[in-house]
Amino acid sequence: MGRRSILVATGWVATAAVATLIGVGAIRLVGESITGTPGGVRSEAEIERALAAPEPTPTGATGTAPTAPGTSAAPSAGVRRGFATDGGTAVAECGTGGVRLVSWAPAQGYRVRDVDRGPDDDVEVTFEGPNREYELKVRCIGSEPVSVADD
Repeated sequence: MGRRSILVATGWVATAAVATLIGVGAIRLVGESITGTPGGVRSEAEIERALAAPEPTPTGATGTAPTAPGTSAAPSAGVRRGFATDGGTAVAECGTGGVRLVSWAPAQGYRVRDVDRGPDDDVEVTFEGPNREYELKVRCIGSEPVSVADD
């Protein structure tokens, strides 16, 4: 190996090392917005507390905010509870008008075939997959949503 080859290899290694150090310095300067989870990593207990807490309702707001598909813009009125099947999940709530589906989402490989979101005496959502169909029917017993068998 000639002297020129050794100089080229040494120059290449030095350039790569400087570029790596500059990249690491830039990442440290920018901080967790690139390398981490905003707000930090949460423990399982913190996540359970956050999911169990009621949703805050805006005060003094006028008009209605846009809602995602599978959700309703009606204000919270009662006890919320989540339900899961192999075909998907749903959240229902009991209120003054009866039970209503707050949200629903099919599992991977399934789709929502039919939804009766309420409010009514009972609500239901049907998840359809390639080999099976799951129907989730919910009714209020007392002031709590409960999954019931289809009539």
